[in-house]
Amino acid sequence: MAKIRLTVAQALVKFLDNQYVDVDGQEIKFIEGIFGIFGHGNVIGLGQALEQDSGGLIVRQGRNEQGMAHAAIGFAKQKLRRQIYACTSSVGPGAANMITAAATASANRIPLLLLPGDVYATRQPDPVLQQIEQSYDLSLSTNDAFKVVSKYWDRIARPEQLMSACVNAMRVLTDPAETGAVTLALPQDVQGEAYDYPDYFFQKRVYRIERTPPTQPMVDDAIKLLISKRKPLIVCGGGVKYSAAADALRQFAEKYAIPFAETQAGKGAIVSSHYLNVGGIGETGCLAANTLAKQADLVIGIGTRYTDFTTSSKWIFQHPDVDYLNLNICRFDALKLDGVDVVADAKVALEALLAALAKHSFQAQWGDSIADAREAYHQEVDRVYHVEYNETDFVPEIADHIDRKKVFAEFIALTDSCLTQSRALGVINRSLKETDIIVGASGSLPGDLQRVWQCKGVNTYHLEYGYSCMGYEVNAALGVKIAEPTREVYSMVGDGSYMMLHSELVTSIQEGKKINILLMDNMTNGCINNLELEHGMDSFGTEFRFRNDKTGKLDGGFVPVDFAMNAASYGCKTYTVRTAEELEAAIIDARRQTVSTLIDIKVLPKTMIHKYLSWWRVGVAQVSTSQRIDDVAQWLNRNIEKAREY
Repeated sequence: MAKIRLTVAQALVKFLDNQYVDVDGQEIKFIEGIFGIFGHGNVIGLGQALEQDSGGLIVRQGRNEQGMAHAAIGFAKQKLRRQIYACTSSVGPGAANMITAAATASANRIPLLLLPGDVYATRQPDPVLQQIEQSYDLSLSTNDAFKVVSKYWDRIARPEQLMSACVNAMRVLTDPAETGAVTLALPQDVQGEAYDYPDYFFQKRVYRIERTPPTQPMVDDAIKLLISKRKPLIVCGGGVKYSAAADALRQFAEKYAIPFAETQAGKGAIVSSHYLNVGGIGETGCLAANTLAKQADLVIGIGTRYTDFTTSSKWIFQHPDVDYLNLNICRFDALKLDGVDVVADAKVALEALLAALAKHSFQAQWGDSIADAREAYHQEVDRVYHVEYNETDFVPEIADHIDRKKVFAEFIALTDSCLTQSRALGVINRSLKETDIIVGASGSLPGDLQRVWQCKGVNTYHLEYGYSCMGYEVNAALGVKIAEPTREVYSMVGDGSYMMLHSELVTSIQEGKKINILLMDNMTNGCINNLELEHGMDSFGTEFRFRNDKTGKLDGGFVPVDFAMNAASYGCKTYTVRTAEELEAAIIDARRQTVSTLIDIKVLPKTMIHKYLSWWRVGVAQVSTSQRIDDVAQWLNRNIEKAREY
């Protein structure tokens, strides 16, 4: 047996450079590169190994550990989980910064390999810089916090442990049912230790991402349920994209006249103009899907986790005899809502159902309901895309106890902008091309986008909504651009989320990877502001206001921020717009640029798009001094009684 003497870090790099996946006979190099921020915990270990010989791995420099990990998630998601970037950080705060990204990856089932530095395995120099000492357990470090947000976790305490750890890491990263964040903690001293590794550890490995077929009893049970129903409704989840099942879904839906609704992760698998596409469903769903959801007697969930936003807290499907048929590669998800489970790859499962159902004279009995729902929906989209503000007769989308006109007047005086958020989205949707990709994650924008955004092209809608992580938008856009270098990528972000984290905007300049930031500045965390107003509260801690010396509270004037100036300081081409015409012109000019751009769009606060026929369970106070909140609590309790219990 031939041996190769390498440090642990050198061996890790050599191993990662030789990992491949096979998808439908196409062989793909699985790890394209590594994002890194180097500190004392990894620079002379893993950093030395990469400097000496990084092989075919591309090394990219991050600006913030969470930001670069979000870029890696964006890359992997856009690549449909078939290719990834690893991320390395130093020990301590560098590692801790990646914990949020690890949770984001695991919640969304996106492969993310994290390689944080760790404290010394020997413990000889303890406590080292950035070490947290726990007197009750000296084996603990910051990296133990990754355990609860990782799908696989390991600490390489001895050089020979690297081999089994790496194989298990790849096992999870390439498993469509169990993928997510994988953390390999690397003690500082162990990274530099030498070991005689067997040469076969570094041989090329190919992991087949198999298309697991359904068993015949699963197909039989599914068909038995299907033919007993009249109004089935498909829920298209992210698994449809990852398994490349869009064509199979379309054929199945068309043959049996079954409408399909979309989750945030599934939206864009099939273009919005398809005659059976009834749009986003659930709490942030649209008028068409939510109208049909209440009538459906069978819900066919394909590659969906059935989050509370998809099901409106298990409330939206209200037919008294509604049943669930769940096609999912993950058995955990397939068994949700007491559904008939088909544990299989979405594409082959749909093909099996298509063939089996052909033996029966089945057709969905929706009649004109689908066309009618789509027509009403498109009229509504056109309406909200043209909502304008004027002082005399403007009616807000959401009416409540707040004097919105007073807030509008204050905002207009500061910004000279009367542009509503829904009008801005209409301009953007019309202006973008069918190949352009939008990226989003948090705030009011994901709700507005799922409700009204019209996808002109396939896989052009990139929303992270499993964790709805503020700060994902700008940083993930860089990852998407690396994955799709010839296409325009647009980050749809609110002012609050931009201020939370936009570190890799600088990296986009450094790398020459142009991204476009469409920033909605309403001086408010608008989504949560709307949530509290909707549930009887006043604006509390969600508007960006100065502290008032008279009241001692944050109820002074709005805090204005020049986001265009901020991005310009990084080297971006920037614009500030206040009208629909200025926005359209800025989008046209931004397309001509070769560097990253930011369009600072001043939009009136509290002009997000309202919900459609949905309900969402939140923890409303069951006792308060406010009659409004008491009324909301009673309304909540009445709706809980209508929801499915599990």
